[in-house]
Amino acid sequence: MVTAYDYPSGVQVDTAGFDICLVGDSAAMVSHGHDNTIPISLDLMVEHCRAVVRGTSRTFLVGDLPFGSYESSPAQAVSSAVRVMKEGGVDSVKLEGSAPSRISAAKAIVEAGIAVMGHIGLTPQSVSALGGFRPQGRTVESAVKVVEAALALQEAGCFAVVLECVPAPVAAAVTSALQIPTIGIGAGPFCSGQVLVYHDLLGMFQHPLHAKVAPKFCKQYGNIGEAINRALCEYKQEVETSSFPGPSHTPYRLPATDVDAFLNELLKKGLNVAADAAAAAVENAEKEMNGNGTRS
Repeated sequence: MVTAYDYPSGVQVDTAGFDICLVGDSAAMVSHGHDNTIPISLDLMVEHCRAVVRGTSRTFLVGDLPFGSYESSPAQAVSSAVRVMKEGGVDSVKLEGSAPSRISAAKAIVEAGIAVMGHIGLTPQSVSALGGFRPQGRTVESAVKVVEAALALQEAGCFAVVLECVPAPVAAAVTSALQIPTIGIGAGPFCSGQVLVYHDLLGMFQHPLHAKVAPKFCKQYGNIGEAINRALCEYKQEVETSSFPGPSHTPYRLPATDVDAFLNELLKKGLNVAADAAAAAVENAEKEMNGNGTRS
């Protein structure tokens, strides 16, 4: 599993053959520049889902329910899930946490006929209560709670559970205890599957802010951000030195038989300077086609 947030990333994920694509509320951070996932709205998540859906044809899509869209009541949770499904076009939804209200929400959504993926361990929407992005399950009591939370989500009807930032033995215990798949992120190799954030694994960002929040567990499989920056700088330089666009990127021309007529029409309108500029452009284009043109 991997995340996607828009049409281009959806196309890439689908083409790569991923089984599952998560339209994550991490869009708040990687697409909108926030420090955490809290600010993103349900309306915005629906738009991200729509964009990814347009770029995919085979991958199973999961849409995140954002913070504030399902905590108040089971009715609110079902209403939000229905919007993400009907308007967003995804195949299922994901919610975070295992408090009784979250279990009730998951159960109500499942009973409404919508597939639900759970998410426990480090739950980014609870960053305020957790005191930051802190690993979970690192004490006996906390580790047992992770296992119990996973079992409760399974009992509520979830089809899979994301385990984020928990020790590998805890993830192994959860995976063994459940009859549904586990998807690990910073949880070691003993989960049924793995998930990473699209921008993190591709090395999209060079910005110092992103470096602060880039997780330790993420393996960077590319350095796309550097390639993008290099291409942008090259384009900027070529524009500044007037080497772009050249003849091969200036495909539209007036027929030779119409050039004089066009120049005469400009002169008739008193646009002498414009006529001179057009004539110079024609002359320069002819020289460039012959391999000895100049750029001004």
